[in-house]
Amino acid sequence: MTTSATGPVQLFTVIALVSLPTVMFGGYSLLGLLRKGKLTETQRGFFRAGHAHAGVLLVLALLTLQLLGHSGLGATARWITCFLLLFGVLGQSGGLFLHLLPRRGLAHGVTAGGGLLLAVAMLMTAYGVAVG
Repeated sequence: MTTSATGPVQLFTVIALVSLPTVMFGGYSLLGLLRKGKLTETQRGFFRAGHAHAGVLLVLALLTLQLLGHSGLGATARWITCFLLLFGVLGQSGGLFLHLLPRRGLAHGVTAGGGLLLAVAMLMTAYGVAVG
């Protein structure tokens, strides 16, 4: 990787790439649960949504990390943006999985909070590209 993609960008790119097989395994698990009829219709919808969001958001994170690596943001802002991306992906998709639990009081807040973190990460990246 080039010098602009070292530090947090390199670390979080590795984390995102290593996370992708877990999403693939989630798809395999979903197929098994669907075949066995173990999920209600509502659970099936949230499992699919959580799984789809996890995959799409990881790909979005990989793209964002590449932009971040060539942005004009300083090291501290890059670290912050990377953590916002990580916790945003986990919150947005993970909150949808929390809806599978019998007690889902936090599910909506976690999902919405993840979306907010991702939005801030996107805006920080956009600023970094603009000043780049």
